[in-house]
Amino acid sequence: MGIKEEAFYEGGPHVGDLIINILLGFTVICLPLTVGSIVRALWLRYRITDRRISVTGGWQGRDRTDIIYSEVTKVFKIPRGLGSWGDIVVTLRDGSRLELRAIPRFREISDFIAEKAAQKTGKTIDAIKS
Repeated sequence: MGIKEEAFYEGGPHVGDLIINILLGFTVICLPLTVGSIVRALWLRYRITDRRISVTGGWQGRDRTDIIYSEVTKVFKIPRGLGSWGDIVVTLRDGSRLELRAIPRFREISDFIAEKAAQKTGKTIDAIKS
């Protein structure tokens, strides 16, 4: 019998990221940003539970990354879209980083991640605003 996980957030990137980048796509210079936001909107999904962070992405959503909170050492949050959404960068014990782009409720989610990581590691982990 498996241990039940309680989801705190499940979903994709904020729709505002897609809308702004589509509008910017009308300028040829911003076309790569538009393509990136369309790909994120189609295939990027986040699942943040009380036990782990899961990110499904890549071409047609075929790649999956799972992180347990005991591996987290730092959490950075970066506001985007006038603060309506933001990016979260999670630094792991081995120095690698996981970037969660265009997350809605990013302040609340980054605080949740920092709180869960602090509980698992016994160390204070702040959600640092950049």
